[in-house]
Amino acid sequence: MGGRSLADRGNNLRPGADHATLAHLRAFPIIKQEATMMISGLRDLYVAELQEARSFEALLTEALPKMAKAASEEQLRQAFEQHLEATREQLESVEALLKEAGADLKAHQDQSMKVLIEQAQTMADMVAAGPLRDAALIASAQRIEHYEIAVYGTLATYAKILGLDNDHQILSGILGEEKDADDLLTDIAVGMVNPAGAEKEAES
Repeated sequence: MGGRSLADRGNNLRPGADHATLAHLRAFPIIKQEATMMISGLRDLYVAELQEARSFEALLTEALPKMAKAASEEQLRQAFEQHLEATREQLESVEALLKEAGADLKAHQDQSMKVLIEQAQTMADMVAAGPLRDAALIASAQRIEHYEIAVYGTLATYAKILGLDNDHQILSGILGEEKDADDLLTDIAVGMVNPAGAEKEAES
C-alpha cells in the first residue's frame, strides 16, 4: 500500500464516491485504535473471549429446548436434551473461571451465536416436522458445535500459554464434550435422519 494511510486512500476514490463510504474509511483507524486500547495483552484477550463464551452458553440454554421440541427423531431429541444439561454445566464452569479471574461476567456479548441460533430457528420454521426438519436441525446444530469447538480450542490454547493450568484442563474438557456432541449428531444424521429424509423424498 506504499505506506499511505487509509484516509488518504479514501481521498483517491472515484469522483462522486459515497460520502458514507469515505466517512467509514476515515473512521476505521479510530475504531481500531480504541479496540487496541481496550485489549492490551493476551490475558485481556483471553478474558474477553471467555466472557463471550459465557454469553453464548447462556443463549444455548434457551435455544436447545426449542430445538429438542422441534425434533421428530427420538434419538435427536434426546441428544439435544443431554447437551442442554452439558451446556448448563459448561456455563457454570466458564462463570467460575471468570469469577476466579475477577472479571465482569457480562462485559462482552457474543453476536455470532445469536445469528447462528436465529438461522437455526428460521430453517426449522421453513420445514415441516419429520426427517427433513431433523436434517435441518442437525445441520444448524453442527454449525453451532463447530463454532464452539473453534472458540474452546482457542481458549484452551490461550490458557496453556498463560500458564493457567486449571483453566486449560477445564476448557480442554469442554472442548472434548463439544467434539463428542458433534460426533453424535453426525452418527444420528448418517444412521437415521438423512436416509429417512431421502426415502421420504423418493416416495414423493
